[in-house]
Amino acid sequence: MRKNKKNKPDILKFNKIKKSSNVIFNIIFIIASIISIAPIIYVLMISLTSEKALARYGYHLIPREFSLDAYIFLYQEADVILKALLISIIVTCVGTIVGVILTSTMGYVLSRPNYKLKGFLSWIVFIPMIFNGGMIATYVVYTNFLGLKDTIWSLILPLAVSSFNVIICKTFFKTTIPESIIESARIDGASQLNIFIKIVLPISKPVLATISLFLSFGYWNDWFLSSLYINDSNLLSLQALLNNIQKNIEYLANNPTAGVSLQQYKNQMPKEGVRMAIAIIIALPIACIYPFFQKYFISGLTIGAVKG
Repeated sequence: MRKNKKNKPDILKFNKIKKSSNVIFNIIFIIASIISIAPIIYVLMISLTSEKALARYGYHLIPREFSLDAYIFLYQEADVILKALLISIIVTCVGTIVGVILTSTMGYVLSRPNYKLKGFLSWIVFIPMIFNGGMIATYVVYTNFLGLKDTIWSLILPLAVSSFNVIICKTFFKTTIPESIIESARIDGASQLNIFIKIVLPISKPVLATISLFLSFGYWNDWFLSSLYINDSNLLSLQALLNNIQKNIEYLANNPTAGVSLQQYKNQMPKEGVRMAIAIIIALPIACIYPFFQKYFISGLTIGAVKG
């Protein structure tokens, strides 16, 4: 005991950061934060600039002429925007739940030392990190064999499981869950499913939160799957809508309001401001969600990623 008390100040002294180093780290983090936030603020300011000022003066951090025309235009197109937003929310929520279930169960199975196919299945999980079937083969499987063309599952299943997330889960379960707890539960007659649901999952919140965050980011930011598998405009996500606007600003103009001609509608449309306003609308929900996962994110990612 005396020896531990004597060594404790030495350990604290060894881990203490010098004042000068602390100042440098704080400056670096402040600069990194500004670099991360600046593009969002810049896009917000552009969305609040009038179309005439953008055409005349270009992009500026401080708008020459403030205008809410872009947001008013989006409000007038609420049916299209809300429909796309609803699809994005459904895909993100359902996809995250499905992805967490599949990833955590696969990671738990691969983390069990007595599982006979552990080595073989680990290679099956690892190989797609280096090689994959390619876009054409994937497209044929999802459309011709599985028949997922123009269904919401074509936006969910391709992103549900990734090798990276499975390895993080596997490493977390392997290094964090004591084997003695599982053995004790097995001796008491618990099945593997009961052990996983009642013992493993409650003490695995950090890795589950981390995987949920990765999956929700992936689903929320995805627009590519919509361009591949979706032709039905009712299943178009908000991100795909933004991409369509970027490629062809006339997408919204093809849905003119009643009583206004197509040309009038196109002339009234604040093109640059609308693109930036939709980008803000897309970024806002995921930015609001992140703080709730932050306390689990660092511990889950570091514990699961130390040993592959």
